[in-house]
Amino acid sequence: MQLKTKVAVIYGGVSVEHEVSVISALQAIHAMDDSKYDILPIYISKNREWYTGEDLKTIENYQKLDQLLEKSDKVVFEQQTDKKVILRKKEKSIFSKGFISNVDVVFPVIHGTNGEDGSLQGYLELLGLPYVGCDVASSAAGMDKVMMKQILRDQKVPIVDYEWFYSTTWLNEAEDIKQKAEALGYPLIVKPANLGSSVGISKAKNAGELEEAIDLAVEYSHKIVIEKMISNLTEVNCSVIGDYEEVESSVCEQVLSSDEILSYEDKYQSGGKSGDTKGMESVNRIIPAEISEKATQNVKQLAEKTFKLLGASGVSRIDFLLNENEEVFVNEINTIPGSLSFYLWEPSGKDFMALTDQLIQLALKRDRERESIHFSIDTNLFSLHGKGSKGKA
Repeated sequence: MQLKTKVAVIYGGVSVEHEVSVISALQAIHAMDDSKYDILPIYISKNREWYTGEDLKTIENYQKLDQLLEKSDKVVFEQQTDKKVILRKKEKSIFSKGFISNVDVVFPVIHGTNGEDGSLQGYLELLGLPYVGCDVASSAAGMDKVMMKQILRDQKVPIVDYEWFYSTTWLNEAEDIKQKAEALGYPLIVKPANLGSSVGISKAKNAGELEEAIDLAVEYSHKIVIEKMISNLTEVNCSVIGDYEEVESSVCEQVLSSDEILSYEDKYQSGGKSGDTKGMESVNRIIPAEISEKATQNVKQLAEKTFKLLGASGVSRIDFLLNENEEVFVNEINTIPGSLSFYLWEPSGKDFMALTDQLIQLALKRDRERESIHFSIDTNLFSLHGKGSKGKA
């Protein structure tokens, strides 16, 4: 009998999108094919403790989080002498090393800080654990809106006009920043450079609102972006799955917001009267997007180009802005999108189970390819010690 692949799904984390991460992760866990995969939920609390346990798979249990965590095991990854990685209890006992399970592949579903920005991916790289989704570099580039815009602009990908600055610069050179921003022309959008879900984002129609918007954004990031706001805006999203060799774009969606900006509340708190949020699929949307065939093809082509330019892998969602003439501008990439964008793949016949399976297989493929790459050269510079080399003790 073929052994099941041990998949550790990591979610939660310290970002402002903590709860959204839990929702997306549990959706993915319940979509996975349990005939092929043994699924280990690993929840990271806001104080950075890692937990596992079967009770973590049930969303209702999170209503009494303290009780849930008391019943769960605090855990850590541990690399073995054979380079295999296990999950074990954080506290070892005299009679047990606390072994819980081997881990074959990690499935990160942490939105925002420390999960989507390359931090977690770097940790997994050091452990030698294969993982789903973008690698360190593409995660970092996708999370940092300034870095992303610079890469896209260099390759002539259409983006809206923008300025950016550090929060410390705002404290010392506010007038200069306001002048540069106003040169873009009101209305403007002010954003933290490295957060998602519309957190800390606001619009400005005049100088007073601009100052308030910047003051809000610097509460969430040390790096701020100011963009020219598109009038008569249409927001369109498209998901891409694949890697550097082959990509596929999904159906396009048109997102309906209650204002010119799709707010955090629009995205995640529109699921029901009791606040039973379902994730990104609960947003008011039109699928397929009600835009022309020409604009649709333009969006899909730019989505695939953006995905490849940023070196993305796994599944991402690229968000676009269209003006009244259906000119298309890339807004941002979400390298771990809400609900993993499964609702954009279902219309094409790829259900959530098939999506999670493909993502795991892409992760294992990348791991196999990396095994053939030399990351170091076997040498010993210290053997030169005493032969005229510098730096002798």
